[in-house]
Amino acid sequence: MTQRKKKPSPAAKVFGAQSRMMRERLGWTMKDLEKRVPYTESMIAKVERAERVPKPPYVVAVDEALAAQGLLMEAAKLLWEDGPPEWTQEYLELEAEALALHVYSTHILHGLLQTEDFARAVFRSLRPSLDEEEVERAVQRRLATQQLLCRKPAPRLAFVLEEAVLRKMIGGREVWEGQLRHLLKCAALHNVQLQVMPTSRETNAGVDGPMVLLETPNHCVVGYVEGQRGSYFLSDPEDISQLNHVYGTIQSQALDPEASVAFIERLLTGEQ
Repeated sequence: MTQRKKKPSPAAKVFGAQSRMMRERLGWTMKDLEKRVPYTESMIAKVERAERVPKPPYVVAVDEALAAQGLLMEAAKLLWEDGPPEWTQEYLELEAEALALHVYSTHILHGLLQTEDFARAVFRSLRPSLDEEEVERAVQRRLATQQLLCRKPAPRLAFVLEEAVLRKMIGGREVWEGQLRHLLKCAALHNVQLQVMPTSRETNAGVDGPMVLLETPNHCVVGYVEGQRGSYFLSDPEDISQLNHVYGTIQSQALDPEASVAFIERLLTGEQ
């Protein structure tokens, strides 16, 4: 028995038609829009045909690119009557295809760098608590994202880690030491640059907190910021320009890659 294709919702049809009309009003093809947002022409076509419900980052990016002044964001609310989709999943989808990532970690290691034991300890630390089944599912999802490290073509991956992140013994000393050894292996990869921001620095451009800059396959750059109660994307050129400046300054203030590796090695031997 063949499965029937799900019929597009009226809200999806309205949103798709509105975004198409706004694009055509500017005289743009879908290819023209693709050059201005971190999404492919195929994705744009599916949304305009109401074959796919767009997630918040897509709506934000297209609304800004088409100078819709928030009209598409308003139209999209009907798509999300049960609440907007989870932005983290959208980030993971973009991350898997990224040409480059620039990551600044201030309180916990980025998931791409975590060992299985460390990831398990992190998920067991969450509150409200997860049961063991939920923990294991979350760990496996996290490990699956790490295929990016050895993907071909290789993405360019840069990480700046606050020293405090390296000193957190989540899971105990054995897990911590295994995590530090894993970081040294990651730092040896040809497409990975790892730097440490020492707490002894008297100036630190990262005082506003962690962030990720992600370059998509069509060379658009988006920012992604996570917090205690949620996460969000930034795609406005002015915001991205500012984040690029901040990240560049953070990199210049951190230890260089060779000194950072030496710093981690000293932590392992107890010299720090």
